[in-house]
Parts: sequence; structure tokens; C-alpha cells
Amino acid sequence: MPPREWNAASYDRMSDPQLAMARDVIDRLDLRGDERVLDAGCGSGRVTEELLERVPDGHVVAVDGSEAMIEQLRERLGDRVEAFASDLLDLTLSEPVDAILSTATFHWIDDHETLFARLHAALKPGGRFAAQCGGHGNIANVVEAIEAVDHPAVRGWSPWNYATPDETTQRLRDAGFKDTWTWLQPWPVDPPKPHEYFMTLILGSHLERIPAEEHDAFVADVLARLEPPVRANYVRLNILART
Repeated sequence: MPPREWNAASYDRMSDPQLAMARDVIDRLDLRGDERVLDAGCGSGRVTEELLERVPDGHVVAVDGSEAMIEQLRERLGDRVEAFASDLLDLTLSEPVDAILSTATFHWIDDHETLFARLHAALKPGGRFAAQCGGHGNIANVVEAIEAVDHPAVRGWSPWNYATPDETTQRLRDAGFKDTWTWLQPWPVDPPKPHEYFMTLILGSHLERIPAEEHDAFVADVLARLEPPVRANYVRLNILART
């Protein structure tokens, strides 16, 4: 699917849960501090900023499919990182990196085979790859609520690719990765501002298919079908691998 645009300012306000998830993933890269690292799907730059702190003598490349996200990142980090917009399926770097980080991104991409091949090509031999995204069973309660709303513009449609660990392991190996580990991790989130959180972080792609005057009502209908307190039952797919 083509990259979608985001409300980057709202994402920046609402993404505390995604930042908390990302910190564990950064730790898994076991960085020395002098590496060249790619943040694949950098969003508004909150995770990139933490990654930058881990490589004080290194270099960070930040890539996202959304121009709005890259603009938000540049406002935060200026020229401290090399940042540009690109679909990860078309990713080409000027030089390879020592490590790749990615959080909350891959479930928006249909073609994981091509994705992992592109990321493998971006890594130096022996490079490290740590990622986390929505996995099999992710936000199943929200998916059920969306189906219950049964809006004609999104009936039977989903923007997400929630892969299993076994599927992902095979795709990583087919792309050339070695020493692969994949596992699922439940991570429920009770957002303090459910309407804005769901509108921006979960339902944005659905709203692109729905008339603007119906956006608030659609989000409210989905929220009304969730048991209180409003919760997104995230299940994260964790990935660790080397080239």
C-alpha cells in the first residue's frame, strides 16, 4: 500500500506508549556509541532522539514514508540526523549502516519479503537488526469493534499486516538474515485521551476512506463498542537478527 500521511503533531502528543515500547527495542541493539544506525519508520522523531543519545560518536539516518513526520522530526532534531522521506520498500542509502532500528512501522507495510530484503541490503556484514511492530492478534478488540460499526467505506478492509513469528522468521531467512529471533509480547494500552489517540494512531487510515464530516462519529462509535476502560490490546511482534 502507498505510504499514508499523518497528523504528525497529534502523533507527537499521543505517542507516549509507542515511545515506551521502543526503549526496550533500542536496548536490544546493544550499541557501543559510535555506530551508523538507521531508524526505519522514524515517525515524529521521539524514538530517533533517544536513539541519537545512544550513539554520541556515531550517526543516525532517519527515514519515514510521511513527509509530515519528517518535517516534525526536523523541527525537533534539526541537522543532528540525516532525515528523508521514502517508502521503505524503495529504500536506498548512500552507504550501509551498522544497525537498524524500527518500531511501530512494519504492520503498515504489505510486502514484508521485499521490506526485509531492502533492510538486509542496507546493513553492513554482521550488522544488527532490532524491530517491533504489531503482530498476530494485535488490537483484536479494536478490530472487532470496527467490524461491529460496519461502516460501508471500510467494510471488510484493513490497512494492517499482522504477521506471526514463524512467518517473520522465514521471511527474514529468505532475505539473508542470520541468528533470527521473533516473538510476540502483549502490551495493553489505556490511552488518557482515547478519542484523539484512536483518531491519529489507530484509525487514521480508516478515516481517509470516510467523509470528513463523519470522522468524529466513526471514532466515537468504535470507542463505544470497547469495554471500559477504553483499551487497545496491543500484541507486539519483536524481531532480532543479524546479517
